[in-house]
Amino acid sequence: MPLDFGRLSMTELRTRPGEILDRVAERGEAFVIERDGQQRACLVPLSLFLPDIAPNRIAAELAELAQSGERPMTRITEARELALRLPPEPSQQAPFEITVVLPHGYPNKCPRVYAEPLESGTPHRWADGALCLFGVATAWNPGKHTVSSALDLARAWLQHYERWRKTGAWPKTENSNVE
Repeated sequence: MPLDFGRLSMTELRTRPGEILDRVAERGEAFVIERDGQQRACLVPLSLFLPDIAPNRIAAELAELAQSGERPMTRITEARELALRLPPEPSQQAPFEITVVLPHGYPNKCPRVYAEPLESGTPHRWADGALCLFGVATAWNPGKHTVSSALDLARAWLQHYERWRKTGAWPKTENSNVE
């Protein structure tokens, strides 16, 4: 995202800090702060570094995961998306690490879900390696689905994967979004 930086003196910042902060936070303006005629620092919107997902949505998603005993490790990707990495479940025979990536525009855009390790040539994945969980884009419902429901679908997908590894055929199920 290209930014046009305005110039702002230290005096202006001291006299109108709330107004300046609102301009940065709410309008996306950016400023280079000058003191004694020299550029000293800059003010930029936080969205320059973080995903554009409502903080209350992220908090609710993390609380739901915690309530079900999940403890994801979180990080911000190079594309400024939120990635939630979940270690393998101890009860699983095969240790799969699941990563749920919340794209910009989440929850209106569905998350991408990855699992590792998978054999090369594993079917029912998108070109980037994400698991094919939702089928067509309309299968994701932002008012109904959460990271927790995506995680449940990923675990069901992994059960299909294990069956495929044993039989060579991907199982078909009637009432499942798992492709």
